[in-house]
Amino acid sequence: MILRSETNIDIIGGMYWAGAHTKHRIMYHIVWLPKYRRRVLSGVIATRVEELLRECAEVNNWRIDELNIQQDHIHMIVQLRPDVSVSRAVQLFKGKSSRIMRKEFPKLKEFFWGASFWSDGFFVETVGMVDLKKIKNYVRSQ
Repeated sequence: MILRSETNIDIIGGMYWAGAHTKHRIMYHIVWLPKYRRRVLSGVIATRVEELLRECAEVNNWRIDELNIQQDHIHMIVQLRPDVSVSRAVQLFKGKSSRIMRKEFPKLKEFFWGASFWSDGFFVETVGMVDLKKIKNYVRSQ
């Protein structure tokens, strides 16, 4: 897959992206919930949410490595570019999908009050190929 001004190169078994002056692999594990943790993410709703999230990633040149949609929450492992913050990426994932889901599935209004499909906030953790202890030892030995 070719990304705007970046190319993918395989280094040490992992997928690294290269820009004009960078090589990077910035991956996050992100979790978020439907508003009120309603158990609405199943069937055609889950299918449509997945389509919207993958479309958002494609448009923004991000790569969803794993996506697991449970009835009451979403787990995603996504690779982002260094010019985008994780909070901006989540804002785009949640904002677009919320607007479209509420428009395409008006019956969801029974479950949600207000203008949002998703709850506020999210969980995020960085994902790497090496554990923290190994990285600390590497940094100390330099």
